[in-house]
Amino acid sequence: MPDKKFFENLSGAGKAIGVLTSGGDAQGMNAAVRAVVRMGIYVGAKVYFVYEGYQGMVDGGENIVEVSWESVSSILQVGGTVIGSARCKPFRTREGRLKAACNLIKCGITNLCVIGGDGSLTGANLFREEWNGLLEELANKGEIEQEAVKKYAYLNIVGMVGSIDNDFCGTDMTIGTDSALHRIIEVVDAIMTTAQSHQRTFVLEVMGRHCGYLALVSALACGADYVFIPEYPPEEGWEDKMCIKLSENRARKKRLNIIIVAEGAIDSHNKPITSEQVKDLVVTRLGYDTRVTILGHVQRGGTPSAFDRILASRMGVEAVLALLEATPETPACVVSLSGNQAVRLPLMECVLMTQDVQKAMDERRFRDAVELRGRSFENNLNTYKLLSTKLQAEDLPKTNFNVAILNVGAPAAGMNAAVRSAVRIGITEGHKMFAVTDGFEGFSRGQIKEIGWGDVGGWTGQGGSILGTKRTLPAKYLEKIAEQMRAHSISALLVIGGFETCDRIKLSASGTKRRVFIIETMGGYCGYLANMGGLAAGADAAYIFEEKFDIRELQANVEHLTEKMKTGIQRGLVLRNEYSSENYTTDFIYQLYSEEGKGVFDCRKNVLGHMQQGGAPSPFDRNFGTKISAKAVLWLSKKLKECYRRGKIFANTDDSVCLLGMRRRNLLFQPVAQLKDETDFVHRIPKEQWWLKLRPLMKILAKYKTSYDVSDSGQLEHVDRRQPAEA
Repeated sequence: MPDKKFFENLSGAGKAIGVLTSGGDAQGMNAAVRAVVRMGIYVGAKVYFVYEGYQGMVDGGENIVEVSWESVSSILQVGGTVIGSARCKPFRTREGRLKAACNLIKCGITNLCVIGGDGSLTGANLFREEWNGLLEELANKGEIEQEAVKKYAYLNIVGMVGSIDNDFCGTDMTIGTDSALHRIIEVVDAIMTTAQSHQRTFVLEVMGRHCGYLALVSALACGADYVFIPEYPPEEGWEDKMCIKLSENRARKKRLNIIIVAEGAIDSHNKPITSEQVKDLVVTRLGYDTRVTILGHVQRGGTPSAFDRILASRMGVEAVLALLEATPETPACVVSLSGNQAVRLPLMECVLMTQDVQKAMDERRFRDAVELRGRSFENNLNTYKLLSTKLQAEDLPKTNFNVAILNVGAPAAGMNAAVRSAVRIGITEGHKMFAVTDGFEGFSRGQIKEIGWGDVGGWTGQGGSILGTKRTLPAKYLEKIAEQMRAHSISALLVIGGFETCDRIKLSASGTKRRVFIIETMGGYCGYLANMGGLAAGADAAYIFEEKFDIRELQANVEHLTEKMKTGIQRGLVLRNEYSSENYTTDFIYQLYSEEGKGVFDCRKNVLGHMQQGGAPSPFDRNFGTKISAKAVLWLSKKLKECYRRGKIFANTDDSVCLLGMRRRNLLFQPVAQLKDETDFVHRIPKEQWWLKLRPLMKILAKYKTSYDVSDSGQLEHVDRRQPAEA
């Protein structure tokens, strides 16, 4: 095991950091700004807002202001950017950059955190390359002292990508993308109800002038009939194919059609495909009642999702660490997300690769464009193609395998999307697919029937578990389940669920008075919801089972919060995982905070309960459930073919029962036998939780002194230009 590295060894004393947002706004930018400010102050640096992006840097004066810890209170949940963003023509000229450099030197700023798109980041890199020359010129003009040229000899740049389009190569997700998907899916879900009522076709135009990510993922998340994106234009004759597909779906008694068009959609000759053009085609050819909805800037609006808040907070902290570790030889970097890991990549490598995507599309090398977008994009596209096109019976491969699907454990958003994906991929692979209702208990009773392609239509956006799920374990039903498996010749089982499955939480707390909210979350003995919900909502404390606490810590937290409230902070948020402590209950914590906070703040408590499992699944849950289930069925198919000999299946028990999940950056199949050693079966949680490494972030951003393990940080990686698609 390598020695752990802690950020306490990094000091920001004597350093000044400027943070700006540039280009189009994106939900989550404020969370990134907040993290940069608080982490910067925490390590001893001065932190400055640069208002109105590069324009504020060029204009100087009141546009560059030193900020305090309290300056970023209550902005975590606010959409857009509180420090403003503006296009700046002067910064594109050397004269403009000269003024910007002079204004930064006046404040002693030699570290810049830029939150924006590829244009903003390219401008920042050019500024960095010219920095020394700009200072020399300013000194020659007498605008700065010669001593300043030596003192501020180099400029450090770290970028974070804020773009709802997810159009920047090198990162799985950009800040704002998940929130934009929420806005799109909210509209799609609302439209689907009215479309079904009137048997209408809806054409939805979403943002994405040069990138089809929003269109593609929203199509995957809602089960759209057709999608048009710039990276993968339809083939010649697409008009006939689309109309045939729409009419076939109507013939299967589907009462609505959804077509999603990216604003930059093109055909194979690089000619635009517009939403109005698609609507006119459907009306002319099929006579369907068809409407167009253009979402526009609605996609940029609203509060950031929990995912974007956490992503931006992690990126902001990582950006400060990168600035502290930077040297004159370090290239400007961008902080990115790979799986669940924060990574640093050379900024210009990512920018050039992003530009190569557009070049490939301009030259009609569309396969290259898809590959350059990265593994995640390519996998989304391949999954959509598999799930959206039903092959004719004569075109399907034929196997002798029957595959059964069941849900177990607590209901979770995204289960139905996973079942739909599994059924359709299984049918495409040539298997007979069976659905089991009511989990293992239903299986033992013979509640099993064949399920077809059309039977799972419209399941993607449904919450809960349509198949039904129970927490009953299979042990006492094993003989009866075995009988049912023999009776139906079941060759493989896909089990969707787990100990406890719940991956969504939305928390907000605000008030005009000084008020502390005590919130109890679900999760059994697993503190994931409380911890990550706390990071997303800017909580002051989160009590979890994995990290023991006592009355002394509770008292210290109350005193800490009381002192914060005296500085002008208006609200506090405390989360408690439901099984975090047998004795320090939610009521106890509520009463303690109420008593100790008298005269400073009052308290409210809320037990969220099963509302956390209810509602429609988020875009992330739909997409993740769909892709992970597709991967699981393809793995089962491969295993069945490998083990099938002389009409029988000879399975190796060691690797024929596996759990599919994300580990660091990859989706991995792990034999259940191996998981026995890694699992706390009494409390039904893993012995090691990856997210516990993020726990100090919540404490740091809430103004606690703590240790933060940065062993995984600091490595500057390179962009993989041709990443292989996931299997």
